[in-house]
Amino acid sequence: MLKKVFLLLLVCVLFSFTPLDKYGVKIALLKYNGGGDWYANPTSLSNLIEFCNKNLKTTINAEPDIVEVGSNEIFNYPFVHLTGHGNIIFSDKEAENLRTYLKSGGFLHIDDNYGLDKYIRPQMLKVFPELKFVELPFNYSIYKQKYTFNNGPPKIHEHDGKPPKGFGLIYNGRLVCYYTYEADLGDGWESREVHNDSEETRLKALQMGANIIQFVFNQ
Repeated sequence: MLKKVFLLLLVCVLFSFTPLDKYGVKIALLKYNGGGDWYANPTSLSNLIEFCNKNLKTTINAEPDIVEVGSNEIFNYPFVHLTGHGNIIFSDKEAENLRTYLKSGGFLHIDDNYGLDKYIRPQMLKVFPELKFVELPFNYSIYKQKYTFNNGPPKIHEHDGKPPKGFGLIYNGRLVCYYTYEADLGDGWESREVHNDSEETRLKALQMGANIIQFVFNQ
């Protein structure tokens, strides 16, 4: 009996996302190998956090962390964000670690910062070889949180002029990864002087980002 109780406590410690302190829960930017610029959009997450804390009344720590794909520290975060333009490589160990994180209740948001698509898809196949990205319908709940998006994710930057799309990986009925393509939400989250986007455009990006956060925290 004591052994069972100990194992239960150990699982709770390892797989509960409770990085809580007096500054609130923390979210993180995912650092990966392969040469791609994982560090793109340096102001985006902090601006998104500020927006969520103000408009959703969340208590997220104002400073996002950086966590590596293969690190045990990833289990400290309910939400991790991945972006960039270039190459991404997950080792077998990293892919398995990310798989365990997502199966255990974690959530990954991937945001194509332009040119990411051909690199991220084969890497996510390493993580979930049994799953394929599916385009989420416009009535999916991630688009119906505090803010309503009747046509999926908003278009922030032109890129190839294609319509923005939101794809998902669904494991055992739960959305574990949301991938925004041809939308570039992260650029819209950045401080205005970085890309000189209009306030209307930035607001749409931040509202969609807030929907993602609210969706994750309510799962």
